[in-house]
Amino acid sequence: MPIHNQMKRRTFLKLGGMSAAAALAPTSLFASTQKQHKNEEFRSLSLYNLHTGESLRTTYWEQGVYHPEALEEINHVLRDFRTGESHDMDIALFDLLHDIRNKTGSNKSFNVISGYRSPKTNAMLNHTTQGVAKKSLHMVGKAIDINLPGFDLTHLRKIAMHEGQGGVGFYPKSNFVHVDTGRVRSW
Repeated sequence: MPIHNQMKRRTFLKLGGMSAAAALAPTSLFASTQKQHKNEEFRSLSLYNLHTGESLRTTYWEQGVYHPEALEEINHVLRDFRTGESHDMDIALFDLLHDIRNKTGSNKSFNVISGYRSPKTNAMLNHTTQGVAKKSLHMVGKAIDINLPGFDLTHLRKIAMHEGQGGVGFYPKSNFVHVDTGRVRSW
């Protein structure tokens, strides 16, 4: 089979699998996203990983469809830089970052301090760094630590808290805000 036909078949199978998974997912998973983004034609992210030097600008959602290739690229940039392991990140986290960045009015990339963390990395950090949770949402792809160049960290925290979509942690000494898609809380 020619290589371009194999790629088309793989893409078709991947999209079919994702469609089946979406059909089985609870409708509440998509409800808040749909309500909040009624008039949008696309959603994009711009990320810069401080540890790997990688940057990414991508449109990950267009006219109601998440783009698998873009989601994979984002997952790769947000991988555990210590182990090289990547994990499927929560799409709701991408939507939250998109919303936060829109509210800042900035066109700059989020600096990523930490995205996915493998259990091994999280255990090491839990023993060596104060404030790292044993059961961190970073380990399940539902958390990210960020800052936005040229944007006040206190104001970034306020915007994230105003979204009311998960946890928000404030770490001014380390120059980042933690956002996650867990239960709503702040520290």
